[in-house]
Amino acid sequence: MNTPQLGLKCVKVVALAASDPARASHFYATTLGLEPALEAGQQVGFQLGDVILMLKDDWYGKPTSEPNPRITIECIDARATEAALREREVTISDPVERYDESYLVGSFLDSEGNKLWFCSDG
Repeated sequence: MNTPQLGLKCVKVVALAASDPARASHFYATTLGLEPALEAGQQVGFQLGDVILMLKDDWYGKPTSEPNPRITIECIDARATEAALREREVTISDPVERYDESYLVGSFLDSEGNKLWFCSDG
């Protein structure tokens, strides 16, 4: 059996819950001194090395001291990654969809039920 490559490259985005996005943005920009992360001229979060730290309001969940980040893995081709994951019988929790007209994004569940997101330029 010739199993297709997944094309996973690196962690691209970590998203954290923020009950007060303005306060959280101030903390990351002023207190931590992180530079804005821009996509198509719009700020989407803060740059932390090669990783984008995004702050998500209540639709994402409540902030907690327990580990809760949303991790997004950059891949070469999100549609090909989804197909390869399906072939390996991995549960696709969110099929690949276009996001902000620039990216293709989907998610899958690991063996423990943790959701991991993946994305590629679209």
